[in-house]
Amino acid sequence: MTAATIDEVIFRVSNEDGSVFALFPYIPATDRYVTSYQHVGQHCAADYDGCIADSRPATPEEYAALLQELRDREYNPRVISRASRRRMLDAFAANL
Repeated sequence: MTAATIDEVIFRVSNEDGSVFALFPYIPATDRYVTSYQHVGQHCAADYDGCIADSRPATPEEYAALLQELRDREYNPRVISRASRRRMLDAFAANL
């Protein structure tokens, strides 16, 4: 990531264990998974629809520490609440 790149991110809280994680819907990790990030484990590939179904939106207070961690890792995050399916498809097509 560069400072000029805006990294749109969605913060969620897992229904399973209450952990906060970040989804980058426009950064493909594989040909069908998006990039995700959390404190423990850090980067991994994630099924966007599955993650949305199994979590709830994080509040600013809940994601504040993770947002700072992303900034410390030189991301330039812009928090969004939902992804555009069209933009996701475009990002994946460009990654092929």
